Amino acid sequence: MPSTWLADVAERAAAAATSGPGGTPDLGAALGLARDLGDVLGDAAGAAARAERWQVLATLGAVDLTVARAVEPHLDAVAILHEAQEQRLLADTCTWGVYAAEGPRRLRAQRDGEGWSLEGEKPWCSLAGSVSHALLTAWVDEDRRGLFAVRLDDPGIFPLDGPGWVARGLSQVTSTGLRLDDVWAEPVGGPGWYLERPGFWWGGVGVAAVWHGATVALARRLREACAQRQPDQVALLHLGRIDTLLATGRAALREAAGADDGGDDGDLSLVAARARQVVADGAAEVLDVVGRALGPGPLATEEEHARRVADLQLYLRQHHAERDLARQGELVLAGRPW
Repeated sequence: MPSTWLADVAERAAAAATSGPGGTPDLGAALGLARDLGDVLGDAAGAAARAERWQVLATLGAVDLTVARAVEPHLDAVAILHEAQEQRLLADTCTWGVYAAEGPRRLRAQRDGEGWSLEGEKPWCSLAGSVSHALLTAWVDEDRRGLFAVRLDDPGIFPLDGPGWVARGLSQVTSTGLRLDDVWAEPVGGPGWYLERPGFWWGGVGVAAVWHGATVALARRLREACAQRQPDQVALLHLGRIDTLLATGRAALREAAGADDGGDDGDLSLVAARARQVVADGAAEVLDVVGRALGPGPLATEEEHARRVADLQLYLRQHHAERDLARQGELVLAGRPW
């Protein structure tokens, strides 16, 4: 990917990050960038395309996490629709979310004449008030889920009452539950396809690429501070540790990007899970090291740095921590010996 093109993407992301009221991120501009990037990066099949897409996501994460958080699900949805060969559902004016979380009340899909309708609740629908369309998982029977495309302006979709979005990180990327009452939906792939396809694993690594980009930005802030005055041995130790963490995360992402889509599903899922875990662990440690190295000053007086720390802390909670690590252990046990 030409560095000049990446620089243009970073420039547009930086403009979107500061063009809202009071210098806050402008979600409209971020979603406009998402549409344009979807046109270029839509077909993410194959190692080269996957690496290119993750490089863009990492670049966005290094610029601003609100912008990246708006772009990433749109690119994921576009890649899913290409993988399902459902490009007909894409339009120049569409912006997409992907909602696959499960809550205590299931969202169910039922046959409705020649089509399908959705009934029930779906939790954790980020930016549901800002994007135009969404891909949602819904139960087609007691054991299987399907994927469905809906218009979010459907009159049968309502926000659920809840405590409201009080997060200090990603404060503009509001997430809410939705109630769907007899909402017409387009099926995407057959029952079970969404979770069984090779691209399912790559979507999760795309999120990790955003985390990695934000981690790089935090590391740059520490390096900048060390360059402003003669660092002592402890500061140099911090830089060495962070350099190792960044290199490890980058290597894990490269390994995942180069994996063979036609390979064994177990191997693919383990490579993807490993990359996501390595990046998440590295980001958490960099947050800690940078915080201890810089002290309270930047957190108290630098808007960009303080917001990046809060944003990344919340975004990392999308990783399921020990549960994801236990799942990785299952994949290790079921796969080839080390």
